[in-house]
Amino acid sequence: MRYQLIHELPGRLRLRVPALNQPECPAGMLERWMETSPVIRSVRVNPRAKAVILEYQGAAQERRTALHHLREARFDTLPALDTDFYPPEDDLLPMVRGGLAMLALPLLPLPVRGLLTLLNVGPTLLHGLDTLVHRGLKMEVLDALAVGLAATGGQHQTANVTDFLLKLGEFLEHRTQRQSDQLLRQLLRPPPALAWVERAGTLMQLSADQVQPGETVVVGVGEAIPVDGWVLSGTALVNQASVTGEDVPVRKEAPARVIAGSTLMEGRLQIEAARVGAETTQARVAGFIQQALDQRSATQCLSERLADQRVSLTLGTGALVYALTRDLSRLQAVFLVDYSCALKLGTPVTFKAALSKAAHHGVLIKGGEAIEQLAEVDTLVFDKTGTLTESALEVTDTLVLDKHSGCASQGACTETDLLALVASVEEHASHPLAQAVVAAAREQQLPHISHGEIDYLVAHGLSADVKGGRIVVGSRHYLEEHMGIRFQRHESTINRLLNEGKTLLYVANVQGPVGVIALRDRPRAEAPEVMMQLRTLGIQRLIMLTGDRRDKAEALAAELGLDEIHAELEPEAKAEIIEQLRAAGRRVAFVGDGINDGPALAAAHVGIAMPRGTDIARATADIVLLEDQLAAIASARALSTGTMQLIRNNFKIAVGVNTALLVGAVFGRISPITSALLHNGTTIGVLLNALRGPSSDSRAP
Repeated sequence: MRYQLIHELPGRLRLRVPALNQPECPAGMLERWMETSPVIRSVRVNPRAKAVILEYQGAAQERRTALHHLREARFDTLPALDTDFYPPEDDLLPMVRGGLAMLALPLLPLPVRGLLTLLNVGPTLLHGLDTLVHRGLKMEVLDALAVGLAATGGQHQTANVTDFLLKLGEFLEHRTQRQSDQLLRQLLRPPPALAWVERAGTLMQLSADQVQPGETVVVGVGEAIPVDGWVLSGTALVNQASVTGEDVPVRKEAPARVIAGSTLMEGRLQIEAARVGAETTQARVAGFIQQALDQRSATQCLSERLADQRVSLTLGTGALVYALTRDLSRLQAVFLVDYSCALKLGTPVTFKAALSKAAHHGVLIKGGEAIEQLAEVDTLVFDKTGTLTESALEVTDTLVLDKHSGCASQGACTETDLLALVASVEEHASHPLAQAVVAAAREQQLPHISHGEIDYLVAHGLSADVKGGRIVVGSRHYLEEHMGIRFQRHESTINRLLNEGKTLLYVANVQGPVGVIALRDRPRAEAPEVMMQLRTLGIQRLIMLTGDRRDKAEALAAELGLDEIHAELEPEAKAEIIEQLRAAGRRVAFVGDGINDGPALAAAHVGIAMPRGTDIARATADIVLLEDQLAAIASARALSTGTMQLIRNNFKIAVGVNTALLVGAVFGRISPITSALLHNGTTIGVLLNALRGPSSDSRAP
């Protein structure tokens, strides 16, 4: 795309694009294309002047990236334009025309004043008539009546000033709507169109959707990362603002994870593709946000119904006032009291601002209804593994039960000897217990112990010859029932570990019990603090569901201060418990990440999926966390309660101020011009307050 630099300030460029608004370069599509660059902060397009104003974040490198993005403009990768999502272009011309008419009016003879007034306010009258015919009684009809009554009554200056104020209010409303939409449009970035891929020893450029998982993708300076994957080699600074909202570039090197849509600012990376095309984080974020925009909340629908009802109230009040007073000025002032704009526009703008703020903090919320539901939740139910705890196990204790038995018939055994021996045997197994033991031995840099061939008994344990003896590792049931090795003498030690919620790996040899290795899935470090935050935010009950043994569940519940646990559950039982809570009148949110959590996520009023969750869990959930941080749940709750409080406050302001205006108009204390000025000011104030969104430290009411 060709361009010319017209003017430049730090962080701001004004460019002329000759092809702008031609069939090959629609203004709206160019604006949307430029917003897909993570370095672009805002875009304004003036089709008449063929000008584009870009504000970017950063310095020389970001400036080059922004201009390169304009040169490479492609519209075939953008989704179809949604006219409901993209309001009409802001147009200053009607206001300029109205302003000139007001200035010229006193200088003209009376007949010419009438003609000029009719020409100036004609579009408002025609718009009101069209609205009445096609949409029924709406605020546009009352506006047209007020302006038309002033014009036909010879109040030319009043008609023109009122019409100017109405157009000014409409212009500012459109600007505010577009700004709220722009917050979300930045999240609807299409995946990059091209990728450099290594195939058969050759580097070739392909469409991003042709990249296959496992292939090596090469990304250079200024290029967008086209896939989710893992760094194989290289070092780079990567800007992830398009996905995470973090403006500061982060250092990436092997084996770090990278996200599609991020931009490489410095360096060069070779990346192994893990998720491609529609499976990338960027594409899933876009799909999630677009789905959210398609949903209308109960609050939004209620606001629109109340707004429409108040149009009838205003019309009826105006008719009654005129019947009693025959005062045309009062009638005009009453008709210009507008409840509908503030009520109808304030709620969706607030929801859009909240959705954008949440997404930039790593929380994807599926529409205004999910925000409403989360604000009403009083019971939060957690699946244990992967939510309240880390997904990986860790070794907590290595205990030698009989130091004189020897680890393998070879003298006394120490805790270090026992861990090294079991890790050497278990490194050939793939289950989580074995991986945790091996990781603990590696962390302590313990030596590998030579052993013979390993015999497995699936789901029970294994055994191997070690230095002339035979070591057996597995469950207590396996060692006692299958191998005849009894652990009764060590019952007190075993029970103590079990009561602490730990899983035990039993070790024995031909002489009898040797030791035990205790493991547990580590509670998230932030979990206790998050539980307290949730209670502060109005959550009354915190419940945990798990398939683990009751003693383990009770130990974790005591540590986190939970109100209720359900242990040793079958997967399908989770959804049944959610249903029971709902039947008892509880407003329930469920947090999970496994494939078996899908029914529970669907059964709850609000389903929240952790980022490492399965595709089924993410598809079923109302809220998806992008970052593996439990604190994001508290942030989502705070944002939802803050959003609903902001909507209630805006509603009270809109109704209160406009009711006062209506009373003033009825009693003749407010002129038509004052009425138009104050109601438009109220609407703009409500919209700006909605656009600001809830504060980050919101609390439950």
